[in-house]
Amino acid sequence: MDILAHGLWAGLGLRWLARKRPAAARPGIVAATVAAAVLPDLAHLLPVIAWAMFDGGSAAEVWRYAFAVPGTEPDLPAWAAAWSHHVHCALHSAPVAGAATLLLWRWRALPGLVLAGWWSHIVIDVFTHSAEYYAVPVLYPLSYQGFDGLAWNTPWFLGLNYLTLAICAMVLRRPPAATPPAPSGCKELD
Repeated sequence: MDILAHGLWAGLGLRWLARKRPAAARPGIVAATVAAAVLPDLAHLLPVIAWAMFDGGSAAEVWRYAFAVPGTEPDLPAWAAAWSHHVHCALHSAPVAGAATLLLWRWRALPGLVLAGWWSHIVIDVFTHSAEYYAVPVLYPLSYQGFDGLAWNTPWFLGLNYLTLAICAMVLRRPPAATPPAPSGCKELD
């Protein structure tokens, strides 16, 4: 899925959750969770940016890399290609995210919300990348095998995704239905 949609889905998920858990609406939690939802698609650009800044690459080549479709990526030095690849795989990996979750478990709920942004990214990408369009190696480093899903950039799917985001946003803008007060007890009969 594209980076913007990852951030929007994470934000809408928090908005929905905030109806029951107000802590989910705290600005710091929202910012960190949305950042965790988009980080897997941004962090792997860091080695490419380093190449452009310090080893002869250019901003144009970083741009080409960031928006490349399979087979059109610019030629990168071996170190930049390897680092970019492994960072991308690690941040799309359930075992890596699982290990991070276990390490951070002692802080309980609030980091859990932030980690949910990362997990949502992994789960969404497993099904919205195809074998021809950067299949996600969800079991990396145990396996490079990816699931052959539906590529997120398929025009009808892209349109449906943003339509669904818009509908969910409109639904979540409405205040939640008021719950009737609980009965205070039985009335005594006269």
